[in-house]
Amino acid sequence: MSFYTTEEQVYELFTRAGEIKKIVMGLDKNGKTPCGFCFIMYYSREDAEDSVKYISGTILDDRPIRVDFDWGFQEGRQWGRGRSGGQVRDEYRTDYDPGRGGYGKLVQKELEAQRQLVDYGAGSLGSFQPILAPTYGGGRHGGNYGHGGNNRHGRGDFPRKRQREDDRRGPDFTRRKSDFVYRRNPDNEPRPEKNPRFRESGDSDDDEDDDRKGST
Repeated sequence: MSFYTTEEQVYELFTRAGEIKKIVMGLDKNGKTPCGFCFIMYYSREDAEDSVKYISGTILDDRPIRVDFDWGFQEGRQWGRGRSGGQVRDEYRTDYDPGRGGYGKLVQKELEAQRQLVDYGAGSLGSFQPILAPTYGGGRHGGNYGHGGNNRHGRGDFPRKRQREDDRRGPDFTRRKSDFVYRRNPDNEPRPEKNPRFRESGDSDDDEDDDRKGST
């Protein structure tokens, strides 16, 4: 039977076979809720035989039911004998039956364990603050990587950083650096005036004589 079938529904159906003496609804041993079976006692054996013959296989509460003979009810037999408190058949059932609590008890335990594992993993991830990716300057084509920062045209903060390093190294380094940059200028840019007291590697002896004559 369905877990939701009431004693009144059972009485209405089985009273068609004869006068009923007593109905005992089967209950879950732990939850004390209906677990899908019951005992029906008639006053006469003939009525019990008719219920097995005519009612077994009929539809009760939108599902077929099975009626068998029983040797007699005793106190304590109204409880389910499964490990989870219900019927044994519902322990190992793998199909989904909404009228009998969904999946079987073992399948439900496995699904609950998987759900708790997923919830634990999601909670552990959510307990930490997200780590932002570091910000880098532009790549080969001036692209920006990361989030935040002033990386326009791939330059970022490198000019300011280079200037701070120059300030820490002092004026001598800055002067040497400016001489180096000046020597790298192309030939079409103006060059500084030569110092007559120093001879450069590219000057010839004729140029030196011309300079000496001009100074005389």
